[in-house]
Amino acid sequence: MSEAAFRYKRPPLYPKQEAAIFCPERYGIVEASTKSGKTHGCITWLFEKAVTGGHGQNFWWVAPVYGQAKIAYRRLKRALKYSVPNDFWSQNDSDLYIHLSHFDTTIWFKSADKPDSLYGEDVYAAVIDEASRCKAESWYAVRSTLSATKGHIRMIGNVKGRKNWAYRLARRAEMGEENMRFSKITAHDAVEAGVLDAEEIDDARAVLPKEVFDELYLCIPSDDGGNPFGLSAITACIGQLSTDPAVAWGWDLAKSRDWTVGIGLDRDGQVCGFHRWQAPWSITESKIANLTKRVPALVDSTGVGDPVLESLQMAATNYKNKEHAAAWSHFEGFKFTGPSKQQLMEGLRVAIQDGRVRFPDGPIVQELEQFEYEYTKTGVRYQAPEGFHDDCVMALALAVRQFNLKGVSYGTHAPVNFTRTSPWRLH
Repeated sequence: MSEAAFRYKRPPLYPKQEAAIFCPERYGIVEASTKSGKTHGCITWLFEKAVTGGHGQNFWWVAPVYGQAKIAYRRLKRALKYSVPNDFWSQNDSDLYIHLSHFDTTIWFKSADKPDSLYGEDVYAAVIDEASRCKAESWYAVRSTLSATKGHIRMIGNVKGRKNWAYRLARRAEMGEENMRFSKITAHDAVEAGVLDAEEIDDARAVLPKEVFDELYLCIPSDDGGNPFGLSAITACIGQLSTDPAVAWGWDLAKSRDWTVGIGLDRDGQVCGFHRWQAPWSITESKIANLTKRVPALVDSTGVGDPVLESLQMAATNYKNKEHAAAWSHFEGFKFTGPSKQQLMEGLRVAIQDGRVRFPDGPIVQELEQFEYEYTKTGVRYQAPEGFHDDCVMALALAVRQFNLKGVSYGTHAPVNFTRTSPWRLH
């Protein structure tokens, strides 16, 4: 039978569902409400990849455990049974695969509970179902199977806390990383599309704990307890970028693939300057000086930052124009060590939980929300998750410290209604 004899019409998908899954980006990450149609949409996507694939190609559906993989397998099998001629496809209920004989492609349904079993194959497109519940090692394995083929992948599921690889990858996509698409589909979107019933959602809200309902239906992650600032405190400090002049600056300098970030605070402790770039040191030094002017600034002087700070401080002696020279003479250094970083983070924590600092939504908020701490044998370790940046957090902390060092009075912001905690003190 020729390929021209195969006629296919995509099953109905509502606009937000279709846009999230059938996007052109290689990595599609979808945080979605339970029963919002994410599985149906991705089964459709994977089937279309298979029917447009080449002879002998493999396509994978990966779920946290065998039972969940089997659910998706049965759903595709049932759809094919009622819509596609039997001579176009065959099934294997033991190994959970469907062979599309007309195209000589195979869709496999696999479990992520044994990551080592996922290595070795060349896969041309894949779906990771309930990604937040799959092991990180399984994601690494699936990604390796797409290397030779440059295959596309869709990662879908409910939100489940913040301390998992799927949440972190979603935040990278949300921040606009190249070739990634982040999408969120809430229960309200599904209700609007006619997929879920509004009364059913109201009932779920009434009987489930708030944090459970928020994750399952609204895609709002619970606080895993690993954030030193408190998520509600961070949210309470979000405001507009101030138009008033800065009275203190904090500069975190780029290292490796990081960013140079500068944050200025006005007299009320509100962010009035936010700059972020990657450039050679000569350009960075000039930009810092021109942006900071005569305002006191605290500069990261750790490692590569030390000669940059010295250059900023010594440049004043090379200028005959005293007014220009003065612009370079208000820089102080801050070296990051274990104890000094802890002290710096404690100062930022207090400022955030007391509502004494305000910052605009965007990269600053995203980094603050992602920031983590954990207890170790040698003390407290605090850092951005692997693969993420903390430049904005460090620059804000330096700005707050410089603000305090210069004795600037905070504004009259009301304290955040938040139980004050400290990850670095035992209670």
